[in-house]
Amino acid sequence: MNIFDIIALTNANTNWSTQIAFIMITSNIFAIAMGRYAIQVRNLGPSMPIAGLQGFGLTELLATTSLGHVIGAGIILGLRGTGLIA
Repeated sequence: MNIFDIIALTNANTNWSTQIAFIMITSNIFAIAMGRYAIQVRNLGPSMPIAGLQGFGLTELLATTSLGHVIGAGIILGLRGTGLIA
């Protein structure tokens, strides 16, 4: 079985909806809020004094939004697998 057979077996449903956008935004906000209090060593990169995130640098923002996207993708794939969202 080569890569093209695996790609053919995957679901090609790539519809984007407001439900999916809401799930992704919510999971990113959750990850940023969680990282704000969980990251112990901060201010290692450029600072971003936006939206009350003083002391929360670019590296922390990229790390938490990366985690938020992983969480959001897992939630979206899980809900699609169970048929709760289209």
